This record gives sequence, structure tokens and C-alpha cells, in this order.
Amino acid sequence: MLNTQASILIVDDHQAMRRTVADIMRMLGYFNIHYAEDGLMALEQLEEHPSTSLVLLDWNMPRMSGLDFLRKIRTTSEYENLAVIMVTAEAEQELVMEAVAAGVTNYIVKPFTPMTLEKKLKEVFPG
Repeated sequence: MLNTQASILIVDDHQAMRRTVADIMRMLGYFNIHYAEDGLMALEQLEEHPSTSLVLLDWNMPRMSGLDFLRKIRTTSEYENLAVIMVTAEAEQELVMEAVAAGVTNYIVKPFTPMTLEKKLKEVFPG
């Protein structure tokens, strides 16, 4: 399982969703949480917090989408192995496959339960 001290980045353009995901992460024991409203801000946050272990990423955001952010970080050796869980309302199979092709680590469709997020964390960080 992910170390509870791990740095986690939540990227979503809706503040209520960022808060909801953060509340679930805190409930699971994670408190080192950072936020971004879009992919460009997320890139800045990764520079500020290079020890980030996990990105919880929305798909549809202004300026830079989650998919564009994912594609960008996967082209740099620094972030090629960074765990990224897409947390999105995009449930169509072809979009899921597009995210997988871009290098997403796991995928959660909104709305979701705290148990779903915990299960995905265990899949991404076994042991």
C-alpha cells in the first residue's frame, strides 16, 4: 500500500470534487495533499513537489486536459513511472482505452465510493 506520508496531487477543475477526493484520501490516512485546477497547474505542482507519488487526475479541464497532462508527463523520464489514476465521468470504453494507451495507471469513473478509491490504490500500490 502507498506510504501514508506520500505526496499526492489531486487535479480537478471543480473545487467540490477536489475537496471530496481529498476528504476520502484523508479518511484513508493520507494528508500530504496538493491541488491543481488543470493540467498546466498540475505541471507546476509536480515541479514544486518532485516527490509526488500519486496523481488523481480528472479528464475534462480547461487550458490542459487530464489526457494531455498524462501524455506530457509520460514523455519525461522523471515522471514516466509516476502513478496516475484517472478520476473522471468519461466511461466510454474507447476513452478508457485512450487513457490506457497514454499511460494511465488505473481508472475510476465518477461517481465513486471511498471503497472504490481504496481498492484502486491497493491495485496500484500492492503490498
